[in-house]
Formats: sequence, C-alpha cells, structure tokens
Amino acid sequence: MAMRGAVLLALLAASTFSLASAASHATTNVFALDALVNRTSTLLSAVKLPPSLRSSIFEFVESLGEFSPDQIEAVLVEVRKRAIAPALRVAILLCLVMSVMLMLEAMYMSAVSLGVKLFHRTPEKRYRWEPIRGDEELGSLAYPMVLVQIPMYNEKEVYKLSIGAACALTWPPDRIIIQVLDDSTDPMIKNLVEQECRTWASKGINIAYEVRENRKGYKAGALKKGMEQTYAQQCDYVAIFDADFQPESDFLMRTIPFLMYNSRIALVQARWDFVNYSKCLMTRIQKISLDYHFKVEQESGSSSYAFFGFNGTAGVWRISAINEVGGWKDRTTVEDMDLAVRASLKGWKFLYVGDIKVRSELPSTFKAYRHQQHRWTCGAANLFRKMARDIVLAKEVSLLKKIHVIYSFFFVRRVVAPIVTFAFYCIVIPLSVVVPEVSIPIWGVVYIPTTITLLNAIRNPSSLHIMPFWILFENVMSMHRMKAALIGLLETASVNEWVVTQKLGDTLKEKMQTNAVESTRTSFVTDRVSFLQLGFAVFLMCCASYNVALGVNYYYVYIYLQAFAFVVMGFGYVGTFTTNS
Repeated sequence: MAMRGAVLLALLAASTFSLASAASHATTNVFALDALVNRTSTLLSAVKLPPSLRSSIFEFVESLGEFSPDQIEAVLVEVRKRAIAPALRVAILLCLVMSVMLMLEAMYMSAVSLGVKLFHRTPEKRYRWEPIRGDEELGSLAYPMVLVQIPMYNEKEVYKLSIGAACALTWPPDRIIIQVLDDSTDPMIKNLVEQECRTWASKGINIAYEVRENRKGYKAGALKKGMEQTYAQQCDYVAIFDADFQPESDFLMRTIPFLMYNSRIALVQARWDFVNYSKCLMTRIQKISLDYHFKVEQESGSSSYAFFGFNGTAGVWRISAINEVGGWKDRTTVEDMDLAVRASLKGWKFLYVGDIKVRSELPSTFKAYRHQQHRWTCGAANLFRKMARDIVLAKEVSLLKKIHVIYSFFFVRRVVAPIVTFAFYCIVIPLSVVVPEVSIPIWGVVYIPTTITLLNAIRNPSSLHIMPFWILFENVMSMHRMKAALIGLLETASVNEWVVTQKLGDTLKEKMQTNAVESTRTSFVTDRVSFLQLGFAVFLMCCASYNVALGVNYYYVYIYLQAFAFVVMGFGYVGTFTTNS
C-alpha cells in the first residue's frame, strides 16, 4: 500500500505541474483549474491518508481558484524550485552513486569470467579431478555413498521426469539412495508419486518415499527431515534436484570426483539448461538473465573467492559440511543461500562447473515468475539483514572475503540492484522532465545502462535482438523486486511468504487449449491484471507527454516505451496463461 500511495502522489505532483504550466498557456484558465481540482479529488480518494492531511491538500488546491493563473504558476514554480528540485537532486545523486557501484561490479565480474574463458582456467585445472576407477578387491565400495534428494509439492506435471532421471543416474546400485520428499497436499498427487516410487523400487532401484505431517519450513524443512533418516546419515554426499530438473546419467560421475579428491570443497554446482526457453518471449528473456547469472556471477565467484550462492538444485553437497554449519534452516525463503553463506564462513570452498548442464523448466506464466522473483529477492535481502553481523565477526575467513560477501554479494547485487533499477529509471528520470531546474548527466542516463546491457549481451550474443525487450521487461520487474527487497530488509509480515513456482511440464499446450474455453473474466482480472503497474503506466505517460509538449530533451522516447511495457505487463499480456481451474 505504501508503494501504491507513493505512485498516486507522484501522479498528483506530475498532474499539478503539468496543469499549472498549461494554465499559463490556455485561453480559458478556469477549465484547467477545474480539471486540477477534479483530478486532485480523484487521486486523494484512492490514497489512504489521514483525514486532516487529505482535507488540507484539497483546501489548498481549491484555494488556487482565488488567484490568477500567473500567480498560481509563480507559487508552484517557487515550490518546485525550493522543495521539489533539491529533493530530486539528492535522489539523482544517490541513484548515480548506486549506478556506478552496479556498473563497476558488473565490469569486475565480467572481466573475471572472461579471463577464465580466455585462459581456459577450467575446474579440472584448478582442482584435482580424475575418474573413479573400480577396484577388484573393493568392488562397489570404491564409490562413496550418495543420497539424491528430490523435494516436491503437488508436482503432478513433472514428478515422473525428475524421479526417472534420478533413477537413471550412473552409479553402483548399492551405493546410491534416491529420496523423494513429497510435501504434496493433494491426496491424488501423493498417490501418483508414491506409485511411481514403487514402480522404480520393483525394478531394483533403492528409492525411498518420505512424507511429513506438515509443511513446516517448506523446502528447508523437507530437506532437513530427509537428512534425519538413518540411511541418509550413512551417506557421504547429497545431490539435490527440484522436481522439474533432469540430470544427465553421468552427472554424479562428473561431479563427485571433485569432492572426493579435494577435501575442502563443500559444494559442486552445475549449470541450469532450459527445455522450454523458446516457449515465449518471457522465457527467452529469463534465459538471458539466468545465463548471465551462471556464466558471469557464478563463474567469477567460483574462480576468485571459491564462493557463490547455492542455486538450491543441480548441486552436490558434502554432508559433513552441511552438518558442521548446523544443517538446513528455514528462517528465510532462500534456505540454499543461507546454507552457502554459513558454510563459506567456516572456510569451505565452492566450485561451479559450467560444462555440466541440468535440464529444467522456466516459469512460463507471469504470475509464477513474479512469485519466484519475490521469493528470491525478498529472501536474499532478509538473509543479509540476519547475517551481516555474523559475517563481520567470522574468524575463519579473510577480511577480503568478508568485504566481497557483504559488499558485492549482498549489498550491491541483492539490495542496490533492485532499488536503483526502479528508482532511477522508472521514477527519477521521468520526474526530472517535469522539473527543469535539475538535470542528469548523460553518462548516468546513457553510458552506464548501455555498459551494463552490453556486458549482458556479450555473454548472450544469440539473444542480441531481444535485448531491447529485456531492458523494458527488467525495468517493470524492478518494481516487484524493489518491493520484495524492502520487505526483506524491513522484515514485514509477508517476509516469509512462500509460493511454489508452478511447473507445467509437457502439459502446457493441453492446458492452454482447455483453459481457452474455461477462462472467465474473473480469472482474467485476478490472475493477469495488475492495477499497480497500470497506475504507474499513467504516471509515465503524463511525464512523457509533458516532455513532448514542454521539455527540452528527448527522454519521452524511452519513457513512452517504458509506459507501454507497464501497460502490456499490467494487463498480463506476457508469458503464457493458464487458469487455476
């Protein structure tokens, strides 16, 4: 509600300045004043303000009718110069500082990851790796015990894919245990998953089906419960795959040796590959962002500090490392990052292996993607709040690594990035066109965002033609990410909200055909329309129109495009669409 109020008040400010300016040029100024009063009344009715403040604002606007248009314009210009312009200058300065921080971080990570690629600093060159060879005397005992965990929740569309892929992993049958952690609340789905496990068990696969009485702790709670099983405590390593992930059969053969021959490595993380990236424009845009995350962020962290955030799936952990740092914790919605940070503070190393890819599914509906991004962004910011002190006081890591974790990993990437993207490119720049007393240097408006975009494009050359859509899409998403980051930092009531990302598997086309007939106007509004985004689009339209009529620069080209993006996404015309039916 606070963000909605801020948007509406910004609309009021933009309307006031534009109407006041128009009043000085109009032949019949009373119409402009009437319009201002009417718009003020409409906006105030939509904002929850104290009655006294609401009354004061309305009385002030009504009193403007007692003055001539020139007097009104002079007063508003003076207010703009003395109050609005100084505040906006401070906002511009803060945004420019944060933009420089973000650009330098992106340049550093890109340089490191590019150096790894150019100098062929492969994981096999940095760490010992050799294939596991069978021993005639030891037999299968030459292979360590491996636990494969598959947490799932009502995964009707994909449960067979992940279970089938895990059961097909190349490893001695007596040295591997497949553990399906089913938190499903739908009895029919639970029966289907259990029956699938029995089918594989009848084929000689060592597979265990585990359920809980409640979903306490969500995914972290399920993983923790799974590790408490007697058979799990006999294992040396644990591989984790979400329900839509399908590892290749040689996954363990390629990852486990890094853990066997390097005693300080706690985690080996593989790269995600996407089976449905070509489904729609939104999935293609997601692929650009996630490819950058793995190729640049994970690679640079692994190469320079042997640290990065565990992605929660497609990775193998050393169980002794998990136990040493206290196991899984459910205090945030990013239990994977929580475990990784705690393990790093104990001196454990992480390794990212980009050559090993695990197929997975991208969220193809905007609602599912929005929930996923909220969980990731909010959880990371909240973890920063909870662990900042622990990081500073940690004794088993160097000062340089502490700075990297606090400044680069958390502050710049998890706090600054979502805030500056929305505040600067969607609020400050549009507002600057209606306040001529302020100006933004061209290096802040053009050079910095261009540099960051090019750094993304370099690692995604095949998606270069999509980059303009990626920019507009990411700016709209920054509204939701900034909100989530603030919720996490302030730890409000919805900080631990957990919505499982919907997976559609091979049933997407069937669902779309069925729901095309079943969808209703109610489901369209509740599932697709975002009035917050549409309201913000109106604000951008007002700023762009003012810039066209009275501005001195060409920001309106960008602002109109961004407003159009807010309208399109506000009406839900992005991604695929399936109803809840």
